[in-house]
Amino acid sequence: MVEVRVETVALDTAGSRQIASRTRATTALGDRSAELEAAIVQASSIAQQSLTQVPQRDGWRVAGMEVTFGLTLAAEAGVILSKASAEASFEVTLTVERDPGTS
Repeated sequence: MVEVRVETVALDTAGSRQIASRTRATTALGDRSAELEAAIVQASSIAQQSLTQVPQRDGWRVAGMEVTFGLTLAAEAGVILSKASAEASFEVTLTVERDPGTS
């Protein structure tokens, strides 16, 4: 069986990530699976909850949503950081359709 490894980044004493060739390391993906699953479940839950709060307006409704997000694993166990800065962590695409019952 092939072992999948992922790159990790080190955190400095303030909890900030430091990305440099001397601080890069890898870890087995399977060793971090519980953390990854928790992050995916939480991000999915947030996206689904926000979609339920979008009201139908003037006969139009949100029919679908696609969410893309990135994760960075920190070298310290139990820490997951978002891949990008806060303003670019999530990419959301909404599909809006006219409700067939309206004209």
